[in-house]
Amino acid sequence: MIYTEYSPTKLERGMAVICLALLLACCLLLLAPFVSALLWAIVLSFSLWPFNLRLVGWFRGRRTLASLAIAGGLGLLILLPLLVVGLKAADNVQDFKTATQRWLEAPPPPPTWLGKVPVVGAKAVASWQELASDNSKLREKAKEAIEPVSLWLLKAGLALGRGLLQLALSMLITFFLLRDGATVAEQLGSGIRRIAGTRGERLLTIAGKTVRGVVYGVVGTALIQGALAAIGFLIAGVPNVLLLGLLTFVLCIVPLGAPLIFIPAIIWLVHGGESGWAIFLSIWGLGVSTVDNFIKPVLISQGSDMPFLLVLFGALGGLAVFGFIGLFIGPTLLAVAYNLVDEWLSEKRNNSPQPEPEPEPEPA
Repeated sequence: MIYTEYSPTKLERGMAVICLALLLACCLLLLAPFVSALLWAIVLSFSLWPFNLRLVGWFRGRRTLASLAIAGGLGLLILLPLLVVGLKAADNVQDFKTATQRWLEAPPPPPTWLGKVPVVGAKAVASWQELASDNSKLREKAKEAIEPVSLWLLKAGLALGRGLLQLALSMLITFFLLRDGATVAEQLGSGIRRIAGTRGERLLTIAGKTVRGVVYGVVGTALIQGALAAIGFLIAGVPNVLLLGLLTFVLCIVPLGAPLIFIPAIIWLVHGGESGWAIFLSIWGLGVSTVDNFIKPVLISQGSDMPFLLVLFGALGGLAVFGFIGLFIGPTLLAVAYNLVDEWLSEKRNNSPQPEPEPEPEPA
């Protein structure tokens, strides 16, 4: 019996391509809820890979144990503080609600400094006294103000909960990526070579260095600034040190973010009569705000000097698209794209033909 090789028709090839596209679309649809966790896990794995190799050596080749140690350490350093801050914030919301109810039952007289405020001070004092004399009107005004705040706090709590779940999932994915990193890297390199050849390998190396540069430089610097800010708040006697330090860390991802936390804390100290500690915190905050100029060049050993706007747009855009984790994913993605485009443009410039020099005129 003679077998002849079957050659599919154009219709069959087209149907195969459509089926493959549908399969790919279904896979992307299934993975869509986990994109942010997966991207952050990839970023963490790239950044922690050298440390993972060192741990594998310490644990005598036990990759699972080394990866588990890194994932557990990330949980203690990131998840646990966020969980404590979330629980503390819930207690603070309840305390705020109780204090508001007490204030409505017996509103205090307007503070003396309110009348000294230029332009609006006298009017604010008169409105305060009018509301304090009419309890029903005060409750109505308070209800109008509290309802939007309560709704915002509820949304913020749900967002924080989703962020914690995404972080936990990203650490679980990081464990598997680190454990099977050698196999994943080999398969990724093979795929890149088949698609783009040696040029693809070079671009992949640039992408890896950029990821480490952003994580070490941007995120690492913000982490140090958050820790220094928490120390300053603790010394100055500002309450909720852990929460303020965490907010400083998050806002320092964006350039000039630290003053957004330090200025209200300084005003709180001045209002409480602690002028000396307010001056100390002002000096400390100035140091925290400028320390990134010295720390960041040291931490970015792989090099990823991003423009200001890329960091800003990356953080804000990442927050809008991916949620809390997007603060870290956004600048990383833009940095990778920026460096890859820069590498492509520089390669194109180097390969472009140079104009031939004009011949020198012969002497007469």
